[in-house]
Amino acid sequence: MKKTLDLGCGQNPRNPFNADEVFGVDIVKSNQKNILLADLVIEKIPFPDSTFDFVTAYDFIEHIPRLLYYKKKRTQPFIQLMNEVWRVLKPNGIFKAHTPAFPKQESFVDPTHVNFITEQTVNYFCGGEYTNLSKSYGFDGMFEKKVVRWDEEWDYHLIWELAAIK
Repeated sequence: MKKTLDLGCGQNPRNPFNADEVFGVDIVKSNQKNILLADLVIEKIPFPDSTFDFVTAYDFIEHIPRLLYYKKKRTQPFIQLMNEVWRVLKPNGIFKAHTPAFPKQESFVDPTHVNFITEQTVNYFCGGEYTNLSKSYGFDGMFEKKVVRWDEEWDYHLIWELAAIK
């Protein structure tokens, strides 16, 4: 039985992998039992370790700040979110992100976009030359890069698909 989690899902969690069970997390309260309330800028994903076969984030990660001072402490919410995605994925589970990205102007137009993604951003989470640097930033997981490409329909969106290495 495959499970998927959609981050920043609103009232309609997406299920691009046709999982049997669909869950969501959003900052806005929902009456649906499968959608949990959490502010992922400052909170953990409210599910146990290795729960999901898939995690998706459509038009979401660009809203997660790279740096934040919270309760008088310097935090890195984007790094922590990637740790959380890795944590809740099963081994070889897939993370799919669909986000406006640099150099397209749409990544800058919305004033709530605070995290500017490039085709190279994903490399910090996939080992190689950035492994030591990403570890020093606090990233504890590891992903294998499966797909990094521009969306053909929404040409200003970058699509990532990463597999959790555990």
